[in-house]
Parts: sequence; C-alpha cells; structure tokens
Amino acid sequence: MVKKKIEKNNEYYREKYLRYIPTAFCPGCGNGIILNALVRALDRLVENGQLNMKNLVAVSGIGCSGWITSPYLKADTLHTTHGRAIAFATGVKLANPKLNVLVLTGDGDGAAIGGNHLIHAARRNIDMTVILVNNQVYGMTSGQTAPTTPYKAITTTTPGGNPEHPFDLAKLVEGANGSFVARTTVAHPRHIQKLIEQAITHKGFSFIEVKTTCPTYYGRRNPPKDPPSMVKQLKEITSRTDPNKIPIGVFKEEQRPTFYEQLMSIKKVKTEEE
Repeated sequence: MVKKKIEKNNEYYREKYLRYIPTAFCPGCGNGIILNALVRALDRLVENGQLNMKNLVAVSGIGCSGWITSPYLKADTLHTTHGRAIAFATGVKLANPKLNVLVLTGDGDGAAIGGNHLIHAARRNIDMTVILVNNQVYGMTSGQTAPTTPYKAITTTTPGGNPEHPFDLAKLVEGANGSFVARTTVAHPRHIQKLIEQAITHKGFSFIEVKTTCPTYYGRRNPPKDPPSMVKQLKEITSRTDPNKIPIGVFKEEQRPTFYEQLMSIKKVKTEEE
C-alpha cells in the first residue's frame, strides 16, 4: 500500500503541534518565528524517531518568551515563576531522566534573575535544552534595561543611554562549561530549526541564544524602529565567518557525562563500599 504523502504547510504544523489560542505576541515580535522553527524541528525529530512528544516537557518562565511554548504548544508544559525555569526543569529531569526537557527563557528571565541557574545548570551538564530568547530588553514590563541591552541604548530605565556593557551569553555559557553552545537570530529561521534539532539530540546541557526583535519597546527608542529593518539589521551584523561581526553558529559541542550519570555513578560507588 502506497503511503499518502502529507503536505507539510503551516496548517499541518498548526493542527498537529499548536493550540487554538489568540497570539499574545506584538506585531513584529520574533517569537512567532521561533515558535514556527521549534514546531518544525520537533516534527523532524518525531519523524526520524528521535523524539516522542509524550516524553517532552517544555518549561518556561515569566516574560514574552515564556508564551512560546506555554500555552501554545500541544505538549506537557510548565509555566513557572520569574527566573526559575531552569531550576524547575532541573527538578523535572532528575525526577524522570527519561523525559526530554526543553526550556524557553528570555534574557531577563534567564540571564538576570535566573542567571545563576543558567551557569550552574551548564556547569553540572544537566541534560536539557535551553533556548534563550534575547530581545535586548525587558519586553513584557515596559522596556527596562536587561543584562543584554547594548551599551548606550535607550530604555525606560536608561533614558540617557545604558552605561553598562552587555553579557555575551554564548561565551558566558561556554565559560560555565555547557557542552553544546550556539547562537542564531530570527533573521535565520532555518538555522534556528537546525540548531534546535542538534540541541535536543545532544546528550547534556544544550544552549541556544536566539537574538530577536522587540519593536514595541526596544525599537520604539532605538533605531531601526520598524520590524523589517530590525530583521535586516540582525542579518547584517551577524555572520558565521566574518570575525568583525557577531558570530552565529555552533561554538562548542562535546560529549561528557551528564549530571544524572555522575550522580548515579557516585551512588553506585557508595553502595558498593557499604
């Protein structure tokens, strides 16, 4: 019997992976692009037998990025307290190591109040995938300065210009010994999909920084102001090869024991000694 080929258009992905809920994203927000890339990546992994959606748990925190998986994704989701998405995800993974744990967090949620959880999850090599959405500002709470806000940028809390220099989040996680570290932008949707596929299938702590647009609060005060120009700028200032631009791609990929494996190894040694 010939298997009928399914046309994988937007309707297919929406029906299979998303709930019918009006979007909370502002016009021009890059979160919709990330959600689109995410469901396409999940579908590819499911199709290849590398993922079972019944074993997927998507954890998110408070912020615009938290809406990417919760409540839109048809999967088990946890919408947690501000800055604690990775902490909740750690508990989920250690309670049931068979689960595929995915974290959606923002630059404020994941690098400010949740920054300590980020670096220690990387250090411990907790087997989870963290997608950190970097819109360079606190987008949900009126545009305050974030740890990723560029130097001299105008925000609600720095009307004269930001006096601080931002984190390089990929370098931060790489320095904390995350075993898979990558960066991309919403100007590269297929690249987002490819990196998500790589990250989810990687055994250990996987981190993807996705630089995105926030025309509502960041673009309101900083050029370029309109969404198409913001996406165009992301494409122009990033590169996989040009050392004079912000690098994108996979910066680190190594295999080493996960935290759970280390924990079980120590437990086994202790039991044998007893």
